[in-house]
Amino acid sequence: MTRQQLVAEIFKKKTFLCVGLDVDLEKIPSHLKGDNDAIFKFNKAIIDATHNYCVSYKPNTAFYEQYGARGWLAFEKTVNYISQNYPSHFIIADAKRGDIGNTSHAYAKAFFENINCDAITVAPYMGSDSVQPFLEYKNKWAIVLALTSNKGANDFQNKAIANNKFLFEEVLETTAKWGTDENLMFVVGATQAPMLEKIRKIVPSHFLLVPGVGAQGGSLQDVVKYGFIKNCGLLVNSSRGIIYASNGIDFIEAAEAEAKKIADEMSQFFD
Repeated sequence: MTRQQLVAEIFKKKTFLCVGLDVDLEKIPSHLKGDNDAIFKFNKAIIDATHNYCVSYKPNTAFYEQYGARGWLAFEKTVNYISQNYPSHFIIADAKRGDIGNTSHAYAKAFFENINCDAITVAPYMGSDSVQPFLEYKNKWAIVLALTSNKGANDFQNKAIANNKFLFEEVLETTAKWGTDENLMFVVGATQAPMLEKIRKIVPSHFLLVPGVGAQGGSLQDVVKYGFIKNCGLLVNSSRGIIYASNGIDFIEAAEAEAKKIADEMSQFFD
């Protein structure tokens, strides 16, 4: 998907919601748990219920890999279902890959050729040759981890380095040179919203994937205040708050209602 297509969809629907499909079989409704295809059936129901209120889906591969072959098959079926039925939605493989060049080439082939994802999250710690293979695909995106919300972010990302600069700033400045705002995004946790003002000075036009709104306590208002740009430039993710809004037989209606609630809040920023 091109940047132009993504922006057009955002402004058409007046939402920049990304729904995280982080499926835990312990948390899905009990009436689905005995089904051999429970992961995909749960995802399909969530996707059908929320597609009008979002522009993107983000399955986290760990939640599928934990179940072995059947989990990976469910991941592939989920991506294919979105591609075939809701092709205007931006599909992010939240895989956090990042390794030496030939390995990253294999990862890129897996997620961009064999599975039709639009983007993949990547870790930049090993440098440019670990990220560049993902940027060689036309109309595909690498989403680089920049500043996350987890407690351990302080171990490295918020460490001061030379010239009173934080390490995450160096990561942004350096990785932004590896691609363009047409194929490179950055992950910034929603609970780090005040730092978005500083981040926007470094990457003023790149899209930012912002997880952590909803169950993790991030503020949508703050994210927009500091991160919203002329053509939006944001994909704000909510996972648990939507897909586990209910674990009863009404889980579809509850997920739809929660997605609509967030989308309605987002729509005000387009007026």
